[in-house]
Amino acid sequence: KMDDGDDIPQLSSHTLAALQEFYLEQQQREGMKTSQRFNQYSIGSIEEDWQLSQFWYSDETASHLAMEAVVAAGKGGRIACVSAPSVYQKLKEQDGEDFSVCILEYDRRFSVYGEEFIFYDYNYPLNLPENLLPHSFDIVIADPPYLSEECLQKTAETIKYLTKGKILLCTGAIMEEQAAKHLGVKICTFIPKHSRNLANEFRCYVNYASGLN
Repeated sequence: KMDDGDDIPQLSSHTLAALQEFYLEQQQREGMKTSQRFNQYSIGSIEEDWQLSQFWYSDETASHLAMEAVVAAGKGGRIACVSAPSVYQKLKEQDGEDFSVCILEYDRRFSVYGEEFIFYDYNYPLNLPENLLPHSFDIVIADPPYLSEECLQKTAETIKYLTKGKILLCTGAIMEEQAAKHLGVKICTFIPKHSRNLANEFRCYVNYASGLN
């Protein structure tokens, strides 16, 4: 008679350790979300979705860009984040009363932010709510989802409609010529980093005297 325990498959110690690590990480993530200190606005509260061509900035880069936007907008300024959710989340973390911010984003998960969320599809650059008045933002920070001239050109239409003048664009270094052509922006010395390393070199571009040089 076979021992009953013989036909129970055993996991290798390596697989078991990997599984335990996975469950532990999951528990920690859930624990963070349920803890009192968890902030629904913090980067990571909504995880990046590569299928939507989302790549979050590192915490340091998001903070740097958020601070730049606040300074550029000025006291009581309005900031629009176009396809730049990690900067939006960093701005919300600051809980500032000196500025207001809204997010234009294709990912409907960001609707949890209520009235500040505006559904945005770059293919329809001016398909915007009526209450989003032209030239009503002191600065627009934008990160077009794709490194193509078509995507940049269409996003540029949205940016030009929204901004009173100041533009902070984040896109690939290979887009320098097109960025100048469509938005009149120049490359900065500051180099943005992402939470996961990307194959393409990214840069920031502005059309005003910024703190990114």
